[in-house]
Amino acid sequence: MNLGVICDGISRDLAHAVDVMDEFGLTHAELQFVGEKEVGEHSAQEIREIDALLRDRGKPVSCLSRHVFAGMTKDNRPGDDLHTRHLDALKRVIDMAHVVGSPLVRIMTPKKEQILWGSHGAEKWNVAHGAWDAMLPLVAPAADLARAEGVTLVVETGNGTMVNSNYTARRLIDDLDAKDVLKVLWDPANNCWCHERAWPDGYEEVKDGYLGHVHIKDVQVDTPRATLEVREMGKGQLADQFAPLAQALRDDGYDGAISFESVYHLGDGDFEAGFRRCIGTFLVHFA
Repeated sequence: MNLGVICDGISRDLAHAVDVMDEFGLTHAELQFVGEKEVGEHSAQEIREIDALLRDRGKPVSCLSRHVFAGMTKDNRPGDDLHTRHLDALKRVIDMAHVVGSPLVRIMTPKKEQILWGSHGAEKWNVAHGAWDAMLPLVAPAADLARAEGVTLVVETGNGTMVNSNYTARRLIDDLDAKDVLKVLWDPANNCWCHERAWPDGYEEVKDGYLGHVHIKDVQVDTPRATLEVREMGKGQLADQFAPLAQALRDDGYDGAISFESVYHLGDGDFEAGFRRCIGTFLVHFA
């Protein structure tokens, strides 16, 4: 499998992040922030420099990951100011993808409404009426743009976003009839918040041509207390699921990238040290 890292989880100094990648044999670079800028904000010259650095070091880009559509709500409408700004940013990221050769561009979804569907009374008293349907025309132009530009989008299963499970990600793709240009960026740790078990439940939702990219980290969630703790990999609630998940990906011939997401620290804010504590376990399961 193609193993990599979200580079700014090590350092926003891309050259240093690549040095660390080389230490551990990681081949694929996922870009989110480089320097002080999120992808989509770099100048043409800066993009050429990023491209040259990665090509010289033999690090193909797996995905460009901007927080497109994050922070929007069910009250936003297609073509309003915020929606337009997000689509403009997506266009800039796609332009960068063409330069650096990234096959994937990440999008997110608007803020989560907790109950989207219901029955036997819930449909009247509990459902956030119209929230899901209001999201579809916000995301649809992104799929149209991807088709026109010849790139593939991946929608991340995020914390606090409308798509926060593999079930909702797959439903979004189906409702938009966009399986040709929109895949799932599966973050099993994020899905823990909505209690979708990664193996086998989450995997079953996306294994049939829906999966485009994977993020790996470990967490412990306490939904009643609204608390999330990032854990050293193998010491959170996904500990017993990494091995069968990795084996299923191998057995089914998954040929996309898997990015380690370095968001753990030991209480001191040193994310590179946290990366070094976790990366061995990541490689044991996925290499």
